[in-house]
Amino acid sequence: MAEQSLTRNIIKKGVIGVIVGIVLVAVAKATHFPLVFQIMFFIYAMLGAAVFILLDAPSLHRLEGIKAIVGLVLFYLVLSGVYIGGATSLPQYDPEIEKGKIEKLLKARRARTQQGKAEELIARAKALNERAVSIEQQLKILGGGVQVVEEAVATPASSAAAGDLVALGKEQWELQECYNCHKLFGKGGKKRGPELDNIGNLMTPEALRQKILDPKSWKAEGFDKQYKKGKMPDKYKDLMFDEEVDALVAFLATLKDTSVNTPKPIKMK
Repeated sequence: MAEQSLTRNIIKKGVIGVIVGIVLVAVAKATHFPLVFQIMFFIYAMLGAAVFILLDAPSLHRLEGIKAIVGLVLFYLVLSGVYIGGATSLPQYDPEIEKGKIEKLLKARRARTQQGKAEELIARAKALNERAVSIEQQLKILGGGVQVVEEAVATPASSAAAGDLVALGKEQWELQECYNCHKLFGKGGKKRGPELDNIGNLMTPEALRQKILDPKSWKAEGFDKQYKKGKMPDKYKDLMFDEEVDALVAFLATLKDTSVNTPKPIKMK
């Protein structure tokens, strides 16, 4: 009878724990908690159920002497193993990586201060001076062939500038953590937003910029619920500088992998 009562108690409180866990997960999901927190809430519900099961469990045989010490050590080893194993299965965050992201974001903000502007002007003046000296030397060698010098200098510089802009855009993708909602190159995404590997073939740079600054301006086909709930935050117009938006747009415009089924964008405004 005691064993049957214990079994019923385990089943009853275990079911209650599962129900409570599901309710917590549903509430967390509805309030946009990250997945890791949803998992933790469910685990807490199950731990609570386990505690209530143990409260009604029959007493164990009394241990004394060396057996009590061994039992206590084993108990803590098992408990520690469960907690450590559970913790390692959850996503791990490197504080140094997060600090690096914050530093990169703040770097652009510091450049907008008076000191940053002065430093930027000095750097530009030095660069212009070096270029002027270089052009002057080439003019002397070529005997005044200004057109030749301009083409030789401007073409590689223009190509390099385009490459740098795309690289900066990819950096913005990481810094703004776009991968939390969008899948790209097979990584990231929580199904809040569409995969973007082929977005460069579906949207013009102007449309991409509009979508970033005004998320309600475009909707991805098949993402009606996400659009209505405003899953894409309306913050980037305040959070990002124009040049940062331009860089991100340049990066997104290069994404033209037709093997990925990127949903069709639908104009809303």
